[in-house]
Amino acid sequence: MILRGNAVVLEPLTLDHVPEMVEATAEDPSLYQWNQVPRSADEARVYVEAAIDRADMVPFAIRWDGRFVGSTRYCRIERWEGSHHPTVCEIGYTWLAASAIRTVVNTDAKRTLLTHAFDEWEVLRVSIITDVRNAPSRRAIERLGATLEGVIRAERLAVDGTVRDTARYSIVREEWPTVKERLAAL
Repeated sequence: MILRGNAVVLEPLTLDHVPEMVEATAEDPSLYQWNQVPRSADEARVYVEAAIDRADMVPFAIRWDGRFVGSTRYCRIERWEGSHHPTVCEIGYTWLAASAIRTVVNTDAKRTLLTHAFDEWEVLRVSIITDVRNAPSRRAIERLGATLEGVIRAERLAVDGTVRDTARYSIVREEWPTVKERLAAL
């Protein structure tokens, strides 16, 4: 599945992306304080293999002007009884190269994923989570129009080895038309 946005193309993540992935994360490794991001070819291979081996994930490479600038994925995809398409999902594991931060890339990638989830799959809810300490990520999620559902305390081990509290956001089907209009304006 290839998803085309206004500025980005989301293509299935494969092992062919490993060299570009390493190059993208090398732009500014300090950006990934809160994210698990591969920094070597070996780490990138493991990262990609883990992503493509999971039945509840659909991982993508993000291309902007033809250049690999990051990765994102649908994850925690659930199909409720009787449904052929996903019923609920999460958008996560998103990271961008330094050159793509504070550009159209994140908003367009999220808009493209949300449009596919709500308009094609007809999901009931899309969730987006982040480390509660990751203020830039939280601002970006809120800018999309997602609603903070709450903070899950001591939810998982963080990248830095501490116990992480997770901010959980969502957009539900009834909110999608308003969020879609908001994203078009951005």
